[in-house]
Amino acid sequence: SGLIGRSWAMVFAAGGFRVKLYDIAQEQLTTALENICKQMKEMEKSGVLKGALSAEQQLALISVCTDLKAAVEGATFIQECTPENLELKKKIFGQLDLIVGDSVILSSSTSCLLPSKLFTGLKHVKQCIVSHPVNPPYFVPLVEIVPHPETDPSTTQRTYALMKKIGQSPVKLNREIEGFVLNRLQYAVISEAWRLVGEGVISPTDLDLVMSDGLGMRYAFIGPLETMHLNAEGVSSYCERYAEGMKLVLNTFGPVPEFSGETVQKVNQALSEKIPVVPKVLDARRKWRDECLTGLAKLKTQMKSD
Repeated sequence: SGLIGRSWAMVFAAGGFRVKLYDIAQEQLTTALENICKQMKEMEKSGVLKGALSAEQQLALISVCTDLKAAVEGATFIQECTPENLELKKKIFGQLDLIVGDSVILSSSTSCLLPSKLFTGLKHVKQCIVSHPVNPPYFVPLVEIVPHPETDPSTTQRTYALMKKIGQSPVKLNREIEGFVLNRLQYAVISEAWRLVGEGVISPTDLDLVMSDGLGMRYAFIGPLETMHLNAEGVSSYCERYAEGMKLVLNTFGPVPEFSGETVQKVNQALSEKIPVVPKVLDARRKWRDECLTGLAKLKTQMKSD
């Protein structure tokens, strides 16, 4: 019932589904419900609540439970949201494997643990899948659906259909790969950003501006491949024009950074001057980020309907 679990509960309730939120301690569940209630009412007040139901109706769909067996009874889909710890996740799925039937889908929110590491050896492995959300899932709709080599195709199809139904934007990976797709792209950007700052080419704050007021403006609506397509007369034309230049630049990229030493201090100092590492300040900035994401989501929905 942490941050991701709460967000998933809100997303499923917004889609009209009954949700049972499980945790080992009642006080954690009480805090989670209070937090969900506060968020939903605030969003309803500002007109950004998801779904066709009122905040009150959505809240009525969410109940809590400290007994795992009771929590999953009658469930059609189980979304695990424990911390990113392989042994802990394997333990939970091992427990679930003993109590679930043959039709429920067992899904993990993991951001980087491979399905083959999580689910291999389980009796219900064909019903297991990764549904990796982007933090925070309520405001960022992408979900990466990653199958185990033994996952039944119907599990993938049902998960994809469910994510569409609750208003998320699912993408299907044809096979598992370290970091999935979102983090591979994210780490490639971070890696080059780190090198550019570390080599003194640009300051940390200006580097972030290149993304927020440059590439990110486009990428909020179209991806890198469509960008190529539109920046020439199609992808073939783009490759004819720019392939040599791209290869020339890509060949100058350095090795994978260590993410330690002088560059850490340099980046940390610049970011700490902008956003001091104080819980109150960080929380305020995260709240601002989420409000921006909410506004962007509204704009994108509006543009699609237009």
